[in-house]
This record gives sequence, C-alpha cells and structure tokens, in this order.
Amino acid sequence: MNILFFKYAIEIERTRSITKAAENLYMAQPNLSKIVKEIEDSVGFSIFERNSRGVIPTQKGLRFLDYAQKILEQFEQINKLTDSETIDRQDFSISIPRGSYIARGFTKFAMELDTEKEININIQETNSISTVENVISHKFNLGIIRYQTMYENYYFDYLADKHLGHDLIWEFEYLALMSKNHPLAMDDEVKFSKLKSYIEIVHGDTVVPYLNTAELQYPLSEAVPQKRIYLYERFNQFELLTSLSTTYMWVSPIPGRLLKRYGLVQRKCAFLNNRYKDVLVYRKDYTFTMLDKKFIDKLFESRNEVSLKQYN
Repeated sequence: MNILFFKYAIEIERTRSITKAAENLYMAQPNLSKIVKEIEDSVGFSIFERNSRGVIPTQKGLRFLDYAQKILEQFEQINKLTDSETIDRQDFSISIPRGSYIARGFTKFAMELDTEKEININIQETNSISTVENVISHKFNLGIIRYQTMYENYYFDYLADKHLGHDLIWEFEYLALMSKNHPLAMDDEVKFSKLKSYIEIVHGDTVVPYLNTAELQYPLSEAVPQKRIYLYERFNQFELLTSLSTTYMWVSPIPGRLLKRYGLVQRKCAFLNNRYKDVLVYRKDYTFTMLDKKFIDKLFESRNEVSLKQYN
C-alpha cells in the first residue's frame, strides 16, 4: 500500500469531508474517493461512513487511522536520517500569526543562514486554527498560535485533542497602532471611547475552538465598531495605516524600526480582557532540529528587543 494513502486517509478524518480533503491535497474529489475504495478493498473493511456529521471513521477505521498516523511518524523519523543535519540542506518550516516581532525574529534567523548550502524554508502567516491544522497534517513542523487568554482553556483542550505540545512565547497586551498623523497620536494612552470614531483595520481571525461565532465576545468587551476594514496582509495594513490617518488596528508590540519605516506610533489603551498569548506548538513526537532551535533563539531575541516603554 502506498504510504501516501495513509496521508490521504488522515486528511479525510481531519476535515470530515472527502471534498475538503481533496481540495487540501490538491487533487480531484473523484480520484480521492477512488483511492479510499482501493484502500478499503485492500484491508477488507470500511474505514469511513457518512452521517449527518459528515464522513467519519468506523470503529475499525479508527484503529486503521491510528496505525497509519504512527507509520507516517516513523517514516518522518526515517527521513530525518538524511535531513539538513546530515546533508548540506537547510530545512525549516513554520506557520505563524501576523506579528511584527515574530517576522523580525524570522528575518534575523534568515540573515544567518549559510548561503553556500541549499536552503528550503517555508513560512506562512495565517490564523491559529489553520496553524494547528498545518502542524498536525505535517505541512509545517512548527507553529505559533495567538489567542486571547480568556479562551485559553478552549485552546489547551484543542491542542490536547490534536496531540500537540506547546510552550509559551509571550503574554502581552494589545496596543493601538496608528499613523503619527492620527488625531489621537499625541495621546500617551488613548481611550477606547475615542477610537470608536475612527476606522479599525482587522486581521479577521475570530475563530476559537469549540465555539461558534455567536458565542464569541468582542475582544474589547465594547460595542462592535461600525467602521471596519478586514485586511489580512500585514504590510498592506501598514501601508493603509500610513496613507489613511483615520485608521488604527490592534497589535502585539512592534519593533521601533518598523514604526519609523512606516511613520506609525503604538499607544496603550486600557480595556477589559486585554491579555493575549503567543504559543509555540509542535507534534509531541517531533524532534527539534538545530535550525528550529536557532529560530526560537532569534524569536526570543526579537521579543526581548520590543519594550513596552518604546511607544514612539
């Protein structure tokens, strides 16, 4: 049996949909359905069944998928016998939130790569749920998730359910980021009531494990602003903040060099539940490489450079 078949089956279990799994695997849905039939014919029992919740594993299917996951994990360990620490190739992959100090840490890491060796680096900015999915599906080795601390138990349960390990990187308060020409830029600490008059730029990452949209509280525990622009690319956000001085957005503390480059300032703003965490996530069986450890060192170095006293 082709080892890729195990990966296909695990993706179906994760998405609870053959159609969605096929999309994620960049293949046609009929082809994936055919492969599932071939696998089931080969093992002699049904792995999946359809019900109101979608495509779910049968009892024997659960055992099959457990063995398949272990086989993939062992295969990954075999691949590591010829990984970047034994050949002249530098492999590194991570899925991250849109955080400037994290991007700065990655830049510092990339600047120290050996340009005489082969480089294979994969980094993606996305939301926390997608990051978890990226890690458990082996698309990325590491991930960083960001969440509001009031939802921490939901995230910890979710990570435990996905058999992921986690380490705290930073706990911080969001700051209001705006142009130095913003009407509130001269305030040492802005009041949220004043921000309601201006346009908020939003990342749009509002998903929390096990909660639907109706159960989520607006992060600022205030009425939702009526003036909002959803924009997912970090540097496009900076350009808009610079060009449209009536906009602002909520961010983790940003390195001073970026503030100067884009003519921005960050200001404290007191409001309820303004506590967030960035957490490193990884598969529990994963062995950190030397490059992984170097990135983490640079990440913490970047975090330490960002002082909450440096608002201007």
